[in-house]
Amino acid sequence: MNSIQTKILLFLLMHPNQYILVQELANEFDCSEKTIRNHMKQIENYIHTEAASIIRKPGYGVFLHIDNEEASRLYKELSESNPMQELDEESRKLHMAYKLLMEDKTLTIKGLSSTFFVSNKIIKRELDSIASWLEGFHLTLSSKQKIGLTIEGTEKDKRAALARLLAFQKDEEETNSLMMEKLFSRQEISIIRNALEKFQNKHQLFYADETVEGLILHILFTIKRIKLSKSIHLSKEELTNLQNKKEYQWTKEMLEELEKPFVIHFPEHEIAYLTLHILSGRLRYGSTASVSQEDDTHPLLHHVMDTLMMKLSSIFSINFHTDKDLKAGLETHLQTTLKRLDYGFDVPNPMLDDIKKMYPYLFDQLVFALEDIQETLPASIPEEEIAFLVLHFQASIERLSSQKQRKKNILIVCHMGMGMSQLLRTKIERQFPAVHVISAISKSDVTSYIKHNEVDCIVSTTSISVEKTPSIVVSPLLEEKDTERLQQFFRRPKETSEKRQEGSVLLQYTSPFLLFLHQEANHRYKIIEQLARTLQDKGYVQKEYIESCIQRERSASTNIGGLLAIPHGNPEYVNQSSIAIATLKEPIEWGTGKVKMVCLLGIRYNNQAEAKQLFEELSSWSESPAVIDSLTKEQDVMSFLSSLKNI
Repeated sequence: MNSIQTKILLFLLMHPNQYILVQELANEFDCSEKTIRNHMKQIENYIHTEAASIIRKPGYGVFLHIDNEEASRLYKELSESNPMQELDEESRKLHMAYKLLMEDKTLTIKGLSSTFFVSNKIIKRELDSIASWLEGFHLTLSSKQKIGLTIEGTEKDKRAALARLLAFQKDEEETNSLMMEKLFSRQEISIIRNALEKFQNKHQLFYADETVEGLILHILFTIKRIKLSKSIHLSKEELTNLQNKKEYQWTKEMLEELEKPFVIHFPEHEIAYLTLHILSGRLRYGSTASVSQEDDTHPLLHHVMDTLMMKLSSIFSINFHTDKDLKAGLETHLQTTLKRLDYGFDVPNPMLDDIKKMYPYLFDQLVFALEDIQETLPASIPEEEIAFLVLHFQASIERLSSQKQRKKNILIVCHMGMGMSQLLRTKIERQFPAVHVISAISKSDVTSYIKHNEVDCIVSTTSISVEKTPSIVVSPLLEEKDTERLQQFFRRPKETSEKRQEGSVLLQYTSPFLLFLHQEANHRYKIIEQLARTLQDKGYVQKEYIESCIQRERSASTNIGGLLAIPHGNPEYVNQSSIAIATLKEPIEWGTGKVKMVCLLGIRYNNQAEAKQLFEELSSWSESPAVIDSLTKEQDVMSFLSSLKNI
């Protein structure tokens, strides 16, 4: 059987023991009814067994009569001989985009339909999706009659698109490594992986895992493109500049080792282009090639580092300049980030959405901190890179906070003598190493001891009451139930001067006049402008706030997942903190996902703890689809506010 006949039989196998009109089959497979009848003759010959047969009945259509065992055998047989037909939509688009970018010959919709065993209608729909994706790389998918499908654009842009094919795989567990196995042989991957490992060891350049996978993928694509006579070309200035770097020679030596197994010669422009990737690859911690030893430190590196640490130190009231680990991490990361901006490369960040959801406040503050710096850079720092910076600063916050936290001073009060008090002390110290037992005393000595010593809490074997010092009563033998109670007791936070706002922070800053339910919107910028203008009309924000909201959105999408977006602008243009909310009739595209509820934040950030709590509140909503679903269903403003109070 040919590919069309195989597709028809697979279609019948998915609709067993039921009549299907010949016209319906003709529409499905984009051919005439006569062609379908001719194909049916070949199908009948193929399945001619006692367990399966084709029944035809005028006015009813065709009927595949088949038992379950034979249907299972046939499906498996056809799938094994045609692996492409088992691909899901995402994998199919990945393979299709790869073929369009890599094939030397022109492809057609009909040909793709036969290759992937789906109808022309499905191929056309998925090609529209691919065409939209290609626009992000300045590439155009052209379809011309009697010619077919071609991608128009520069070789450099095609290489950039090839490097980001993973965008079609929405599975979070999907990696460049898994994608390579779908497109290349294991032997090809292994040869290049070994060459890169040797390269790293020789030059003490140890890259992050995702960088290694990206470099392997880039070399594989390069080899394929060279064999298709599709080499890249750099300007004379770019080529000369790269050839003067030591990394060019290192790259050349590695590629020369690959020429024999791949039967290929790497032109100097290709060596230089790979050198760019080598220079801009993200190093992992522990690499001995620190930036301070480099003879090619980016001229803007320390300016960007110092500005970020200064601004965030002011915002969080933390002196980030004292964290040596943060400085080392930023030095390594920003050096390659700035080089990527120089060369026009970007780096995928599979954790982007999770980082924005987990640390929305820190992400937002970094975006604003970068605003003044962006003007001095060759290109804006994308949100993928900002998310990596969030991880560096969040790790620093946790390090510096832990340094400030001393062990809790625990006083043991025991009424049963020295032996029992020492046993209790030993058990507590062994089971709770994070606390410091400062002494074990009798009940009568408590008041005097506390006057002259700093005591955070008391663990007593007898009932005790001491003003301002929390206490707990346990068994002298410290039974299992006592251990569980102590775990909770020691976790109890101390009272701080900066208390959290009780109830919803968001509810404090909105009102019925700032709510717009079931709005019709077709673009995020329109709904942002509508809400921001409402705040301006009521005097909450200045006119400039509207444009700053749009600019903030262009810098990085404010979609935090769960159909929720939280657009906002520069707090300098806020007169009085307020929040405008809109729910939408239908979800709209918003960055990397869809949104059905929009909270436009006009917040002054006078109280950092309150601002952080607001972002945490919104983040928790994005993780609870039921919350957003219930809010977007509300038709009445007062009912909406009531639901908001009950969250």
